[in-house]
Amino acid sequence: MSTGRQRGAPDDASALGALSPADLRLAIFAGSLAVASGVLHFVHSGNVVPFVVSAVALAALAALVGRSVDRLGDRLGSGTTGVVQAGLGNLPELFIAIFALRAGLVGVVQSALVGSILANLLAVLGVAFIAGGLRHGTQHFNADAPRMAAMLLLLGVSIVMIPTLSSHLAGTAAHHERALSDVASVVLLLVFVASIPFSLRPAPPGSSVPIEPGPLWPMPLVVVMLVVSSGTAALVSDWFIAALTPALGALHISQAFAGLVIVAIAGNAAENFVGISLAAKNRMDYALSAILQSPVQIALFVLPVLVLLSGPIGGPTLTLVLPLMLAVALGIGTIIAVVVVFDGESTWLEGAALVGLYVTVAASFWWR
Repeated sequence: MSTGRQRGAPDDASALGALSPADLRLAIFAGSLAVASGVLHFVHSGNVVPFVVSAVALAALAALVGRSVDRLGDRLGSGTTGVVQAGLGNLPELFIAIFALRAGLVGVVQSALVGSILANLLAVLGVAFIAGGLRHGTQHFNADAPRMAAMLLLLGVSIVMIPTLSSHLAGTAAHHERALSDVASVVLLLVFVASIPFSLRPAPPGSSVPIEPGPLWPMPLVVVMLVVSSGTAALVSDWFIAALTPALGALHISQAFAGLVIVAIAGNAAENFVGISLAAKNRMDYALSAILQSPVQIALFVLPVLVLLSGPIGGPTLTLVLPLMLAVALGIGTIIAVVVVFDGESTWLEGAALVGLYVTVAASFWWR
């Protein structure tokens, strides 16, 4: 997340001149993959290649959306950017879920959302701990913000578990899954709204995330990049979902595994890289913020929005009733993450244990 520090470029700089070489390379790479994904969608090229290309294109577009939101933070400041990121940073994931729902792939949507949470809490957090721990030894961080994020996430997951347990344990609300899911989704969104003032509070001195050097993007360029990258992500999401079912049949992969691992990682590639990179640089406060922010947003914002929108957008209804194994994995992963971040320090061994748990969870969903 950016600090709002000016980088010395005038506002009237040309759009092309405002792009750093890294920004320009990312934009060209994402655009080229999006074009390739579109060509492969309309020209028969097998069952696997269109799926792979569209998945990589989505990851690149997610990175471009994230970069654009970060550059927006140069104008708005870090607190406001955190709120904006909740609505924009997960757009690729929202598009994937919407097209998957319209295609009737409810299992993919549920496993992808849970997979996004688990990938951040176990795989990415674990690799970050390993990368930082092997290089710097035991690392320490200010635990206040991670504790708040962890508690919000634990609250969100607990609310999601109520409809799930009520259904599987034949509770009194077992025959009212839709109504209970709607109530729980409204509660989650209210908690999300209530958390916004905390995000808008100024960061303590010295705790802002350092931004990459480069020219300041003019506001028109920021808007254009956000609109173009988000719109392109919507198109590629449609092609990705169209290629998903044939690819799963050809590769003999279950829908649950595809959502839990492949879709989840493709939609969060940028955030994953940022968190691990910051941990390797011994900036654990920033790394924890980058890694924990996404699962909190998914639990409190993306998931309830999709539940409430699943009826109007067509296709099957999405509820908060998860498959039991998926719910158990989500609960275990969240509790472990809360325990790990509460002491304010991390080691590579903790990271190895988190990654091991993620691999085991992913393996349990491999078989069809």
